Amino acid sequence: MSRTDRLFDLMTRLKDGRLHRAEDLAREMGVSVRTIYRDMDTLAASGVPVEGERGQGYTARAAITLPPLNLTEPELEALQLGLAALAESGLEDQAAAAQSLSQKIEAVLPEETGQAARRFGFATRGFAEAARGFRFMPAVRAAIRARQKLRVRLAGAEKPHDLRPLHLDYWGRVWTCVAWDETSERFETIRIDHIETLAPLPGLFVDEVGKRYADYLATRD
Repeated sequence: MSRTDRLFDLMTRLKDGRLHRAEDLAREMGVSVRTIYRDMDTLAASGVPVEGERGQGYTARAAITLPPLNLTEPELEALQLGLAALAESGLEDQAAAAQSLSQKIEAVLPEETGQAARRFGFATRGFAEAARGFRFMPAVRAAIRARQKLRVRLAGAEKPHDLRPLHLDYWGRVWTCVAWDETSERFETIRIDHIETLAPLPGLFVDEVGKRYADYLATRD
């Protein structure tokens, strides 16, 4: 059972109003008691109304729940952009709700081992920074489709770099773009939320051996 499925299963069990011991849950799910403790901490931190404590048992107060949803990456991007905009709206109650909802999404997103980028939590990063990054997404997407070179300057960089944008990736929380950097003449992976300025360059690029996304993937084998 995946972590996401286990968290949903735990929420389903807890909302029956009964007290559930961690030892019983661990045995039924085939995991350690320590794992159940961590899962309960995750659910509580993400806003699930968990009550109880280690050694006693757990239950959950009545709350609005939704069935499992399968989101595409563009749908998740749209949801996060909406939360970022709402959090910066100046409406105190709605901003707090956006933060809480973001934490719940953060808690149930899939996690993969060995990928450090997944530690960058959308819920724990500044909403203003996230919103600033999302505004460049349409331009980057369009440039990848059209094979349009971009001149990009990243936060903290002294000068811009000319890039061939090749592929967008979503690392659980952070959008990145794989590109061939014509300034440094090597592949680079840049975080979209680190872009300060972006401008399309005239002319389109064509595939060249050593500068394609397939070549980038080959360097990772």
